[in-house]
Amino acid sequence: MSAVSDGATWLNSSLEVNPLGVRGVLAVHPGGRDNRHMGGTSLGKSAAELLGVFEIPDRGRGRLVATAVELFYRHGFGAVGLDWVIEEAGVTKTTFYKHFESKSELMVAAVEMRDTWELEAWRRAAHTLGGDEACAQLLALFDVLDVWFNDDDFGGCMFLNVASEFPNPNDPVHQAAAKHKLANWTMVRDLAARAGGDNPESFADLYMIAFEGALVLRQVYGRNDAARSARPIIEQLVEERL
Repeated sequence: MSAVSDGATWLNSSLEVNPLGVRGVLAVHPGGRDNRHMGGTSLGKSAAELLGVFEIPDRGRGRLVATAVELFYRHGFGAVGLDWVIEEAGVTKTTFYKHFESKSELMVAAVEMRDTWELEAWRRAAHTLGGDEACAQLLALFDVLDVWFNDDDFGGCMFLNVASEFPNPNDPVHQAAAKHKLANWTMVRDLAARAGGDNPESFADLYMIAFEGALVLRQVYGRNDAARSARPIIEQLVEERL
């Protein structure tokens, strides 16, 4: 178990699983077509087992933010008002305004919390499947993506949703989402550099085009095979560039 922002924790699901159903940032609501659990796949692991479970703290600022993460992801940022978040978190308005001046501040904090949690979760999952080798981790990320795409609780990419709901690049909420996408690019660039790539920046550009394209194919077209369809592109990219 390792701590993330505001008291939220990452749990290794092999040690702790919620048998009644996971409440978390990657397990919120069904979406797409032909969804199914991935227990019978070649990986033999679910999204919760690979990525872990996002736990809501018992109290304080962390509880407010984590509750907002779930509500915003499930229903959209515009559709969820402060009263809903406050009621779901079980706190008072006085407690809310002790930590935040506005809903906008809460939205930014929610995106940032999910950013922190997801980056750690995906790094762990890539290492779990790919070990210490950078090339193997780059391929493993698409295996994790495939498991997530086929999980019954797939609800889309929160950061794509945010960028769409707040399209102004100067909006702090949009900027928080863009920061996550840049962090993903940086992770891929660093792995490419570790693998000895001549131009890790160019590699990261091409890799993320395939990665983000797979997300759109899954989220918009409902193609739960999107990651599997894109993986040969990554295999060729790794072979030719690394």
